[in-house]
Amino acid sequence: MKHIVVFTGAGISAESGLKTFRGSDGLWEGYRVEDVATPEAWKRDPERVQHFYNVRRKAVLEAKPNAAHLALVALEDKYRVTIVTQNIDDLHERAGSSRVLHLHGLITKAQSDINPSLTYPIAGSEIRMGECCELGSQLRPHVVWFGEPVPAMGTAIGICRQADIFIVVGTSLQVYPAAGLLDEIPVRAAKYFIDPQASTLSRLSDVTCVDDKATVAVPILVEKLMA
Repeated sequence: MKHIVVFTGAGISAESGLKTFRGSDGLWEGYRVEDVATPEAWKRDPERVQHFYNVRRKAVLEAKPNAAHLALVALEDKYRVTIVTQNIDDLHERAGSSRVLHLHGLITKAQSDINPSLTYPIAGSEIRMGECCELGSQLRPHVVWFGEPVPAMGTAIGICRQADIFIVVGTSLQVYPAAGLLDEIPVRAAKYFIDPQASTLSRLSDVTCVDDKATVAVPILVEKLMA
């Protein structure tokens, strides 16, 4: 059975109504990234950071998987499919994908402030200040912030090296270290890049670029691969 690796970014979630990470003005929903997505921001003002992610989490829980998420699930009828995502939402899982690796964490979980390997499900949409892990430390979002290591990178590299077909959906391919995964794709693998600006952004060789949004292009590609 051939192995399809799908690498997804903010563009696929945006079509479910979730804001992309950073707008053209450099802000994330009105906030400077440095104020809400770094360890320094957490040390400086943990309540502000906690509130920011509580609001984002509520939006994630209210969002629904779109046609692109659902189409990727159908590939599992014919292929071994692994999704490697930069997104912190759980839309791939709720769509029904069985193998999803989150490079940057999962907003629907909490983690210990002092031991990131201690993670916990969240009841509802909020982590409250004063809620602590088993070590007595404050719980924070299970999200990899700027300046923090990406623990899943080693696993992701191994997955990408096994790809027979590699599909990129809704990412600019500019954010490192995740963008470095492109260097791990086997030369023999068939490659597809779906994004409204795919032809402009692509730095892959021998790639089929589809300059369209995910909800349009992914179902079409899936139908082609299932034929």
